[in-house]
Amino acid sequence: MPKRLILVAGNIGSGKTSLTERIGEQLGWRTAFESVADNPYLPNFYADMRQWSFHLQIFFLGHRARQHLELWEDPRSAIIDRSIYEDAYIFARALHKMGHLSVLDYQSYLRVFELVIRSLPAPSLLIYLKAPIATLMERIHARGRDIEKGITAEYLGLLDSYYNEWMNSFDLCPVLTLRTDDLDFVHQPEHLDLVVKRIQDKLAGKEEITF
Repeated sequence: MPKRLILVAGNIGSGKTSLTERIGEQLGWRTAFESVADNPYLPNFYADMRQWSFHLQIFFLGHRARQHLELWEDPRSAIIDRSIYEDAYIFARALHKMGHLSVLDYQSYLRVFELVIRSLPAPSLLIYLKAPIATLMERIHARGRDIEKGITAEYLGLLDSYYNEWMNSFDLCPVLTLRTDDLDFVHQPEHLDLVVKRIQDKLAGKEEITF
């Protein structure tokens, strides 16, 4: 199989990290994940979102652009947990909607974002993971991360609406949409095998079967 760059997108709790890890292991692909532990802005952001939203989004923009280019230039195929495009079309937009990112900062961020993505090669495939809000909330509560304690169903619903709009207009590469509320690729090997088959079929240009 030729070199591929796959992006995994989806709401919080949809299964992006778990799928990225297991696809990487199964297919021998390089993996990359969101920068959390080494993100210098997160503590300040959660203490004062309005003050630090712009700084955080710029940090993520640089981090994801570097990831995207580094893995594109690597001869091995790779899969990335979350895409650079979600930062702008989902999360920065949500921060602006909630009043944490001013109009001026939001517009400035989008101008920089547009300049950055012009230099990025298009991915081979975007895998969009989707699940009902109730399922996302259950998973978030079950994993018990401190930084996710304030996440509400209303916030997830806002993100979900933005994801739907983004998916309706996304045309950089083929998209494979997977409903993950009935998929358990962590504990059910046959589910992971099914997902791998769907990815391989999509990359080969075969007609998508929704499940």
